[in-house]
Amino acid sequence: MPTAPARLVVLASGAGSTLQALLDACEDPSYGARVVAVGADRDGIEALARAARSGVETFVVRVEDAGSRAEWDAAMATAVSARDPDVVVLAGFMKLLGASYLPRLGARTVNTHPALSPAFPGMHGPADALAYGVKITGCTLFVIDQGVDTGPIVAQAAVAVAEDDTARTLHARIKVAERALLVDSIGRMAREGFAIEGRQVRFGR
Repeated sequence: MPTAPARLVVLASGAGSTLQALLDACEDPSYGARVVAVGADRDGIEALARAARSGVETFVVRVEDAGSRAEWDAAMATAVSARDPDVVVLAGFMKLLGASYLPRLGARTVNTHPALSPAFPGMHGPADALAYGVKITGCTLFVIDQGVDTGPIVAQAAVAVAEDDTARTLHARIKVAERALLVDSIGRMAREGFAIEGRQVRFGR
């Protein structure tokens, strides 16, 4: 008997181009997943509008509505848990998830980084790679943990650095590879299942 599609919750903070790629992929029944909700840390963003146009439930948990950052973290964990996700995708989500969220949902939550981890962590991965003079950089999909871009690696893709690259042009090419890597990998996680063994993320049930 066919299994039900995996339930995806996507958290976003901006335009939602990665969310749109996932929504488009989920239109194919063979992809094996569906986006059941889109959450955000602020109102009025295009990602929420994209979800609404697709008939997907949305929710917002704002830091300013919580008494502290820790209370916000707990509220976000509760909001995401209520949607019963199999996988949570951080798609341009600009907040770190912490002590309340990680024990409940960390092992089911993935994020991308525009470099080949563990190299060049942080917000300026493409610029740091370019400044270092590497010839190959890329992108990483990883399961989140308490660090910054340090979690177990799900998948990576390489992107060559051109001689005339700027940080902007390099990052633009990395974003294209990043979206493709995320969509492909989330599909595999949904269809095949996955497990974390130490720092190894293995596909399959």
